[in-house]
Amino acid sequence: MAANPLLEKAYLAQRERLLRFVRARGAGDAAEDLLQELWLRLAAAPDPAAASGMAYMMRAADRLMIDRYRSAKQAGLREKAWAEAQPGLADNIAPAPGPERSIAARQQLAAVQQALEEVGERAAALFRRHRIDGVSQRALAEEFGISLSTVESDLRRVYARIVDVRRTIDEA
Repeated sequence: MAANPLLEKAYLAQRERLLRFVRARGAGDAAEDLLQELWLRLAAAPDPAAASGMAYMMRAADRLMIDRYRSAKQAGLREKAWAEAQPGLADNIAPAPGPERSIAARQQLAAVQQALEEVGERAAALFRRHRIDGVSQRALAEEFGISLSTVESDLRRVYARIVDVRRTIDEA
């Protein structure tokens, strides 16, 4: 689509004024993009002589700003409606897991608990105190009356067993 030279000259002469107009109406960083869109609308106008008038250009820029405002308002309403439809999203709370996920989590927990029973009571207790309670290995050695290397050895056995359980879960 070839632009009318008269229209192009009029647009370029008024470009700075139009830019100030859309910025004053709240275009912000999108002002240049809006002017590009305005130019496309003006170039597609059925009467280029009328479109080259300042009043026509200002009215077209005003309508672009109104369209932008309406579009932003509708997008906000859509986002709000979507967020309200998602359980807990508006409150930054993760949605509750579905029944399948809850069952799978219980099965995985049971498998880990079974693995802890298999490694022995002391190793399981060391693991829980170290990983859950945050007790250091050195403190555990003193608490249980065993050497630090025994604590490390027991923890390695527990970790190896949990890795095996994890592989089994991942393969399923």
